[in-house]
Amino acid sequence: MKISVIGTGYVGLATATVFAELGNEVIGADIDKGKIDKLNKGIMPIFEPGLKELVKRNLKEKRLRFTHNNKEAIEHAEVIFICVGTPPKANGETDLKYVEAVAKEIAQSMNSYKIIVHKSTVPVETGEMVKRIVKVNVKQNIDFDIVSNPEFLREGTAIKDTMEPDRIVIGADSKKAIEIMKKLYSQIKAPLVITDIKSAELIKHASNAFLATKISFINAVSQICGLSGANVERVAEGMGYDKRIVRAFLNAGIGYGGFCFPKDIQAFIKIAEKYGYDFQLLKATHNINEEQKLNFIKKVKKVLRNIEDKTIGVLGLSFKPDTDDMRFAPSIFIISELQKENAKIKAYDPEAMEKAKLILNDVEFCTDPYEVAKDADVLLILTEWNEFKEMDIKKIKSLMKKPLIIDGRNIYNPEDMLREGFSYISIGRKDVI
Repeated sequence: MKISVIGTGYVGLATATVFAELGNEVIGADIDKGKIDKLNKGIMPIFEPGLKELVKRNLKEKRLRFTHNNKEAIEHAEVIFICVGTPPKANGETDLKYVEAVAKEIAQSMNSYKIIVHKSTVPVETGEMVKRIVKVNVKQNIDFDIVSNPEFLREGTAIKDTMEPDRIVIGADSKKAIEIMKKLYSQIKAPLVITDIKSAELIKHASNAFLATKISFINAVSQICGLSGANVERVAEGMGYDKRIVRAFLNAGIGYGGFCFPKDIQAFIKIAEKYGYDFQLLKATHNINEEQKLNFIKKVKKVLRNIEDKTIGVLGLSFKPDTDDMRFAPSIFIISELQKENAKIKAYDPEAMEKAKLILNDVEFCTDPYEVAKDADVLLILTEWNEFKEMDIKKIKSLMKKPLIIDGRNIYNPEDMLREGFSYISIGRKDVI
């Protein structure tokens, strides 16, 4: 099938690449000419495991190409995926200006029947908005259908999540569009949820909101564990065996980050307000997430007492491992708060350094964890990269001023760290000092 994907961010690039890998003729379009030129040479704008190899293979096989000419992409395809950014406004609402602009451009460039698919996370009723825009701006009497096909990929596992999803959601009002979408996804084995457009749009927001709530719940429990002397990991394990709960997303830490959960929680609260519902549960989810970062900073202040002129080593900057994404990363807030009290920050991340340099000021960026540890008063673990789990702990200890680690991701066993001679503080577990 002939497919075009407008927008080559995390979602768009993974979507275009996987559909090409499945044998379709795909064009990825983006207004960023520099990005497109790099992509056509096989140079990735983001770090995502497995992506580079798939892009190069499909470029070589001529199933995939990239253009900064949206008109070319629109005319090429029967199915057009809108994968542009949907950033938050200052008040938390979703900014749909990029979706609106692409919808208008599709209408003006349509040369035959098109299925227009919004894959970006958007508020309920966006499908109706896109339909109105296309109807108003289409130059000829050309038929089209609107489909909501939300993505559920996770950064760091985007390729696997696209090729082996938990489910495929198709929201459409047209039998013709549904049959074409079913054909497009026929090679991917996953439960197929066929529904109306509004329900499909809400499925994505509801899913992300529930997962964020689950994270905030275990983080709230971690506070009780820390105060009572219980172990949050054992509590989560015991909860996780319950088939109604399961273990996933019950990892206590410094809170969720990234582009999806923070903005989607705020957007869903605003969606609820639009319909006259006060979504207090999601407001609490957001507040707990913010408090978790503050509680971590309190741990640092408590153990160091005076932060001024202390050297604080930071391991991990991206919001999660296996990605270079710094958007809404907890590290940004934590580092900036420590800098307000004149702490000296040294930091390292396996993939996010270049993006971090554009955001963080007055930070000494290091080449590896050992350079970070050298002469540090404390080491903070903010992202659970495997590289940090496999560090030479004895070497780390020998380099630091004091053998002190505050672990925001619980990657070590407290008893092991005590045996190694460290003072070790984590989340929702007994401190060993």
